[in-house]
Amino acid sequence: MKSIVAIVGRPNVGKSTLFNNLTSTRNALVADRPGITRDRQYGLVHHNSRSFLVIDTGGIGEINEESKEIAGLMTKQTMVAASDASLLVWVVDGRTGLTNTDEILAKELRKLDKPIFLVINKLEGNLSNNVINDFYKLGLETILPISSKRGDGVNQLLKAILGQLPSQTENIIEVKESTTISILGKPNVGKSTLINKIIGEERLLTFDRPGTTRDSIEIKIERNGKNFILIDTAGVRRKNKVNDSVEKFSVLKSFEAIESANIIILLIDGKEGVTEQDGTLLGMIQDSGKSIIIAINKMDEIDDIEKDRIKSELSRKFSFIDYAQYHYISALDGIGINSLFKKIAAINKSKNTDFTTSRLTEMLQNAVLKHPPKIINGRRIKLRYMHLGSTNPIRLIIHGNQTKGVPESYKKYLSKILRKKMNLLGTPVLIELKNSDNPFKGKKNILSKRQINKRRRLIRYNKK
Repeated sequence: MKSIVAIVGRPNVGKSTLFNNLTSTRNALVADRPGITRDRQYGLVHHNSRSFLVIDTGGIGEINEESKEIAGLMTKQTMVAASDASLLVWVVDGRTGLTNTDEILAKELRKLDKPIFLVINKLEGNLSNNVINDFYKLGLETILPISSKRGDGVNQLLKAILGQLPSQTENIIEVKESTTISILGKPNVGKSTLINKIIGEERLLTFDRPGTTRDSIEIKIERNGKNFILIDTAGVRRKNKVNDSVEKFSVLKSFEAIESANIIILLIDGKEGVTEQDGTLLGMIQDSGKSIIIAINKMDEIDDIEKDRIKSELSRKFSFIDYAQYHYISALDGIGINSLFKKIAAINKSKNTDFTTSRLTEMLQNAVLKHPPKIINGRRIKLRYMHLGSTNPIRLIIHGNQTKGVPESYKKYLSKILRKKMNLLGTPVLIELKNSDNPFKGKKNILSKRQINKRRRLIRYNKK
């Protein structure tokens, strides 16, 4: 078990920037505004052949513009992370100096009886700043000046952390392949509630207000002997309603979650029904070529008549994506979650297909024989062979002549019939056409002496 280090502190002191610096990622959303981080974000730190887990937490000690309810939930999440950690990295603002809130936090953090490293941040280019002396009043042994933005002092911090953590020999273990599942949807449809129910703990903030989740949070779990990475995303509203810069970054992180996913779950509010924004999100998922499950949430609050109406509405409005799998759940009560993972397993199994070029080409030839492409300038388009381009998404490369003349409708026909031939479940097939060059183009055919003599004899014979 790896040691855990929790980064704690007031809002807007640079905890997420330090997290990104330590993990060499950009996983944590960063903005010059308090209260951006709300959920616990986990990452892995590697340094000098050693490693440990680090947790980015929400700001505590100040409410600012946040409601008291959300601030309370953020504090609860932070204290859970601090309790799990072997060591606390307490980040304070070197520009602001020691505050009354810092003195109150010092008393609260001491109660946890954990080693505490006080990290004075935002001292760009001046790690010997006199403001450091003020923080000795807190009575902590380890005080380190850094700039998480520039990286000044971070190596010294890592050295101090590893000196405190128990030395562990890294065991080489077999890493199972993971299925990445991104959960998308409008704000307040129950994405975080669903993940909390799946993992069996209050890992993510849930609140009856849109926009509670701001960052994309990755959670690794094992279920039925299989590894999964669940990605909770911020709710995506209509573009004309997104004015806040932080929300724009949250939406971009949600779109990144689409690209990194193997399977996408689009969560829809069953009480509200299908909206225009649901259709827009579905179109973006369709363009990505990823496997999709459309999960209708809050079905425990809907009667049978309303359920039939929603099912009819789904089949009518989402007819353009006929391969999508539908599933009905209640994230709050856990209804339908076990069968949801059975559907995920079925999708993964269907994607484990024989992708040999010979078999794919045979499928292509059968599809073309059933419905040939059109004739262009007196010549029929010829599609010669097909091979696999990528598996996530499934992209098939078809080579032939005059492929630029293949209409979009014929590509859709090929995509649909090939998907059925391959027995794919909830997964589309992307088609890419390439024009095969004539291998003899530009080459002069040089005849042998025997061929020249034969040609002369034929000419003389035809003259007679």
